[in-house]
Amino acid sequence: MKTLSEILIAVVALEHLYFLWLEMFAWETKGKEVFKMLPPELFTPTKTLAANQGLYNGFLAAGLLWTFFISNDTWRINISIFFLSCVIVAGIYGALTASKRIFFVQALPALIALGLLILQVL
Repeated sequence: MKTLSEILIAVVALEHLYFLWLEMFAWETKGKEVFKMLPPELFTPTKTLAANQGLYNGFLAAGLLWTFFISNDTWRINISIFFLSCVIVAGIYGALTASKRIFFVQALPALIALGLLILQVL
C-alpha cells in the first residue's frame, strides 16, 4: 500500500511539474495545443497570469516531492495529506469553474493517492 501511494504521489508531483513548465515556459507554444478552447490571441496577453499559475503548481509539486525526503513517518504522512488536499481542492475548483476534465486529470489521481495514504495509516 505504501509503495502504491508513493507512486501516485510521484505521478501527481510530476503532473504539476508539467503544469509548471507548460504555464511558465511554453504557454504561447504548447499551451495553445493543450488549451484549444481558448482563442489563440489570448495567449500572449495572459502569459504573465499563466506563469503565476504555473508557479503555484510548482509549489504543489515541490511540497509533494519534499515528502520523499521526510524520514519521520508521521510528518511525511501529514505533509502528504496537506499537499494532496491542496491539489484536490484546486482540481475540484477547476472542474467546477473551467473544465470538468480537470477533475479527472488533477483531482482524481490525488484523491486516489490520498485514499491509499489514509488506508496505510489505518
